Amino acid sequence: MLAFRKVFLALALVTLTMAVASAQNVPAFQCVANAGVPPIVRAEGLAELVGDIVLNCTGGYAAGTTLGPTSIPQINVQIFLNTNVTSKRMSGSDTYNEALLMIDEPRPAEQSLCNTSTGGCTVSNYPVDPALVYKPHPVTSGTPPVTSTYSPNNVFQGRRQGENSVVWLGVPIDAPGTTFTRIVRITNVRANANQLGVSSTLVPTQIVAFISATGTTSIPINNPQQTVAWIQTGVSFSVRNIVDDASGNTPLVQCISENKDLYTDTTKTNACMTLGLRFAEGFASSFKTAFISPNSAGYGSPTYSSNSQDQSIPGQIWTNSESGFFNSAWTGGQNPTEIGRATQGTRLRVAFNNVPAGIRLFVTLTNSDYASNKAAVLVNTAADGSGGYAPTTKLTTAKGGCANQYGTIGAQFNTADTKWDIAEVPIFGGAGTAVWEVTGTNSLSVETFNFGLVVSYAANTTNNLPAVGQATAAGSFAPISTVTGASVSAPVPRFADTSSARSAFSIAQCVTNILFPWVTNQGGFDTGLVISNTSKDPWGNAVQAGTCTINYYGDTNGGAAPPAQTSAVVPAGDYVAWSLYSGGKLGVVATPGFQGYVIAQCKFQYGHGYAFISDLGLSKYTAGYLALIMDKALSNRSGTSTSEVLGN
Repeated sequence: MLAFRKVFLALALVTLTMAVASAQNVPAFQCVANAGVPPIVRAEGLAELVGDIVLNCTGGYAAGTTLGPTSIPQINVQIFLNTNVTSKRMSGSDTYNEALLMIDEPRPAEQSLCNTSTGGCTVSNYPVDPALVYKPHPVTSGTPPVTSTYSPNNVFQGRRQGENSVVWLGVPIDAPGTTFTRIVRITNVRANANQLGVSSTLVPTQIVAFISATGTTSIPINNPQQTVAWIQTGVSFSVRNIVDDASGNTPLVQCISENKDLYTDTTKTNACMTLGLRFAEGFASSFKTAFISPNSAGYGSPTYSSNSQDQSIPGQIWTNSESGFFNSAWTGGQNPTEIGRATQGTRLRVAFNNVPAGIRLFVTLTNSDYASNKAAVLVNTAADGSGGYAPTTKLTTAKGGCANQYGTIGAQFNTADTKWDIAEVPIFGGAGTAVWEVTGTNSLSVETFNFGLVVSYAANTTNNLPAVGQATAAGSFAPISTVTGASVSAPVPRFADTSSARSAFSIAQCVTNILFPWVTNQGGFDTGLVISNTSKDPWGNAVQAGTCTINYYGDTNGGAAPPAQTSAVVPAGDYVAWSLYSGGKLGVVATPGFQGYVIAQCKFQYGHGYAFISDLGLSKYTAGYLALIMDKALSNRSGTSTSEVLGN
């Protein structure tokens, strides 16, 4: 028996020695950080989702195992960005936000949400297997013993910690031991990309995250600094010319009506597009829907309810969605129905300014190349583009491919038989906005969205309508906002207004430019000139009255040409006549000794001129000619023929 006891003690000593040696060989609990694939985010964005931060943790002693702690240590995990953190703050809370930390990639049905507070959330009833600590697992308790399923907290809400930081306090993170890798994922972090701007070099601006983990025990983190996003311009905007689909201003004239029927009766369906409005993605997936679509193709109409398809698979990239990570089954935490959800999809906003009085504007309800995977819908919003999803009701239709006073609409609307639904843009004080929300997009393509604009007015030159002026259009993302930090109520996403005004269309006063190519009051000759205002005619066109400015080019007996002079108003159906030597009607004074050519600029549309050259006294030489009209052919005047063209 004594010998057996000696052998037993020896075996025990060997076992203890081996255990100590094994303990000394267990690697320390530590994590390696990586940022997966940092997304490209929009430079205009104030609340852009950055890439997830993932910690792969190994080593240490799992709680409850031999030589391990008797409880799971609680850790404070904190991240810092090099810009403002703008993850949505939860209503009713001054600190909690939508940024999440989750452990061991729980499947949607396994996710259990806890909002961390001082002291944090605890995880109990952990099994011996470290891989099951954060998974639902059976536990047995009571007398007689009863087996039930325990669902440990594995998703934790963050707290705002200053403008650029989020902290998760008291998170129970168990060491995985030597046979398992514990994964800690941080998601739903939004950032103010606009604060950093676009790089002026070939290397894009980076959003950088710094991470630390401290508490009852510290976790060494390798690579604690990670690039979580790259910043690029998200959208460009242009106004498309009606003739050749090139970018540029569309000129219109006061005395020729544009879509007159629509101006007086919005039920008319014979209006034509005046110009195009184009938004182009700065990079693929810059335009996004509010949520992923329920259909398998990944696009479709948005759904703004808590029942929209969850985005709750850890590590999944929701390229086409403005929303982040959320699970409609969550019941714990702080306001779980607010976590991760966008308030709207990408919106495209055009702000019209300096719209002349007497103008009505209409835009298409959708993009010209509308399809389920490339769709944007006109919505009723506040002027800044905020508000719920409320599609605008169709007012009437407009055609593409039809000619107006300056040509035929450009390529994106040039199918004559196709009609597009349109609605009016309310204009107040010369300003108005139109906003479309993206409801379908393809993340594998850099897309352009084209919308049509119809300008409508009835020529009324007697009352100077429409007013002469240059209208502008500025295109941007929406909603635009000045909220640059985390907010409870500001929309997500939201954008800084980085747009610049583009010339859209102009209303020019109607004029006739008339060239008299040769006039003289030298060498015994004189020239008589006459300009008739023929806007008064048998076809009932709007009559016009205006002055004529007479410009002289040549010399006066070898000296300088006389300065320009302006006649009195020439009434419709009347004329102004004068000679170089003696002057004449409506205040035109003489310019004796002048020889050269004359260009008259008359402020009425239908002007015609005649010149008569003779020797003094009409004794030997006479010659007359029709002045040249320097403008291009005019629009249809009588309803059956084309108006005057350049000729003599």
